[in-house]
Amino acid sequence: MPAVLTLKDIARQAGVSLATVDRVLHNRPGVRPDTVRRVKEAIERNAFQPHVAAAELARGRTRRFAFVIPSGPNLFMQQIQSYLGEMSAWLSARRLAIDTVATDVFDASVLASSLDALADDYDGVAVVALDHPSVRAAINDLVDAGTKVVTLVSDVPSSRRHHYVGIDNIAAGRTAGALVGRLVGVRKGKVAIIAGSRGLRDHAERIFGFSQVMTSEFSGLDVLPVLESRDDDGRSEQLMTRLLGKHPDIVGLYNVGAGTAGVAKALVEQGREKQVVFVGHDVTVLTRKLLLQGVMAAAISQNPGHEARAAVRVLLALARGEPILSEQEKIRIDIVMRDNLP
Repeated sequence: MPAVLTLKDIARQAGVSLATVDRVLHNRPGVRPDTVRRVKEAIERNAFQPHVAAAELARGRTRRFAFVIPSGPNLFMQQIQSYLGEMSAWLSARRLAIDTVATDVFDASVLASSLDALADDYDGVAVVALDHPSVRAAINDLVDAGTKVVTLVSDVPSSRRHHYVGIDNIAAGRTAGALVGRLVGVRKGKVAIIAGSRGLRDHAERIFGFSQVMTSEFSGLDVLPVLESRDDDGRSEQLMTRLLGKHPDIVGLYNVGAGTAGVAKALVEQGREKQVVFVGHDVTVLTRKLLLQGVMAAAISQNPGHEARAAVRVLLALARGEPILSEQEKIRIDIVMRDNLP
């Protein structure tokens, strides 16, 4: 007996087609009793346990997943889309189809409507989610309808989502705080925080972790109130320009989400890029350039390829009723500086 049997092996031993084996396994009509007997004997003789994926391939079963991501020029989200595209052969081999749905994740009603529109069309949904009652309700409605839901990058733990794929954002914020505080050194002054939205749980948790460290370990630095940019470059530039004009003693800056190009432009145009310790998130074409130029001191990195693959693998495991390999799907936090750019 082969170490690992497939449906094809059982079909060959029973002298029938793959489709016939599939019909017998699922008690479907249209198979003669003698054929049913031969197939069942082959299964029992080999103690065969049909593999879910093999059964799906035999039936021609195609699963559909949707990735709901922020609209606009978010470079990190574009990386996730790109990695999903690179998985096409892997997806085809498993009869998976993936659609990306770009929407305004900062507007709860818009995001909830986008999720509602996916009902009955997809086996699984991965969503970058705003932690808001209407979004929570939309996620729960999808789950109640039998759709597997994974939150991606930003979690909604109070919903009935099945799994979260992303980093520990409180730890990421604490890491950013430690970097800003230590790199500022003995200087006194103010620290600015620009976030996309405190309604996004990943941003709220990062701010919380950052503030914890600044309060407990760097009390000599004055942390300014958080400003929200909706991850928009133009708005980020305006907010940062205003801050720099109002507070000439800013020595540190934490950019919690996207909008990095706008923040960097304001620093450079005000001639403050060498004076302000700027820590942000993710390694993109832009942040790589800013790190090399010395405009950014460090980037807190999460691997977008790992994140995309993990979300797909988790959705597939949920759809098949298979266990999730938690250690494999854990997303690490990396600190990237000019000297260790990947």
